[in-house]
Amino acid sequence: MKEIGVGVIGTGFMGKAHSIAYSASASVFGTGLRPRLEMVCDLSPERAQNRATDLGFSRYSADWRDVVNDPAIDLISVCTPNDTHAEISIAALKAGKHIWCEKPMSTTLTDSIAMRDMAATSPGKTIIGYNYTKNPAVTHARRLIEEGHIGRISGFFCRYDVDNEADGNRPWSWRMSRDKSGTGANGDVLSHVISIGHYLTGSTISRVVGDIAIIHNRRRDENSPNTEKTVDNDDMVSALVTFANGVKGHIGASRVTWGRKCGLRWEIHGTEGTILYDQERLNELKLFTRNSDPATDGFRTILTGPLHPPYAAFLPNGGHSLGYMDVKICELHELLTAIEQNNQVWPNFEDGLAIEYVMDAVDRSALSGQWVEVSA
Repeated sequence: MKEIGVGVIGTGFMGKAHSIAYSASASVFGTGLRPRLEMVCDLSPERAQNRATDLGFSRYSADWRDVVNDPAIDLISVCTPNDTHAEISIAALKAGKHIWCEKPMSTTLTDSIAMRDMAATSPGKTIIGYNYTKNPAVTHARRLIEEGHIGRISGFFCRYDVDNEADGNRPWSWRMSRDKSGTGANGDVLSHVISIGHYLTGSTISRVVGDIAIIHNRRRDENSPNTEKTVDNDDMVSALVTFANGVKGHIGASRVTWGRKCGLRWEIHGTEGTILYDQERLNELKLFTRNSDPATDGFRTILTGPLHPPYAAFLPNGGHSLGYMDVKICELHELLTAIEQNNQVWPNFEDGLAIEYVMDAVDRSALSGQWVEVSA
């Protein structure tokens, strides 16, 4: 088995998820490239050292350039705040590295375009971390659609609601700043919705009318308890959408919805049936297809199992359930396979930019109050 040296930049939740995926992927899938944990990076040397010990990396650094310039590293995870994605990714691509970058691509279209353009001139493979499209339940839904089980797609409807920032007493963070994060719920949460829409319909959103709301427009400064800072990006976002293939629907997201932990729910409507999904029950699909006997009509539940690739790489029997980290391993496996076989992977930086254009269009429409075309 060939090895590939990997480095992880950023040691928060996503940095840990990437590191776990690197550690487990070869054990789960058994073939292909085996990640070798070379270096982990964090702005805090102490935190970087602790992560290196906890996660099994050979070395650590407080400077991301050390990871980019290390000849033993061929694949880099970018798990840092949004406003650093472009600088790190572009430098890594210039160095010929492969990139696994968390979403969204960056905080501005200008930076995202620069990332896409650099990827086009680099031998490195790229993927954006839209992991909800890698769940065996979701990939099976796409196969059902492609095989015509629900007829022609007539509508896509999806919301993603969480309560991460529902408490107005939580302090201000970089995620609440357009400079640091770009949009708010749009970039952090709705981006996943858009990725699922593009993946399941096989098309891209081409026209939108959007709306946004800031529910908690002032929050306390964690570093200065008697001072408040302004929240200048969206807590809630919604849009009516039209896809390039004519499918219509509506999408929405919120980071301030009490009780929703990972409230990603979507419906695909077709001329012959409907598919429903809820991320909080990530091993289930609900499928309705037209039946000749109306007395037996109804949704049936499909539990993921070995017949839904790549579930069988994890478990031999259905109904035992995969989890979030398992889906990150599936995502990484697609990237490693693309590197090994020199294939394309979805969503690469080109595909990720198409999602960024939709986010931008929703934001522009919300500010103008008009339908807008998605730029390209």
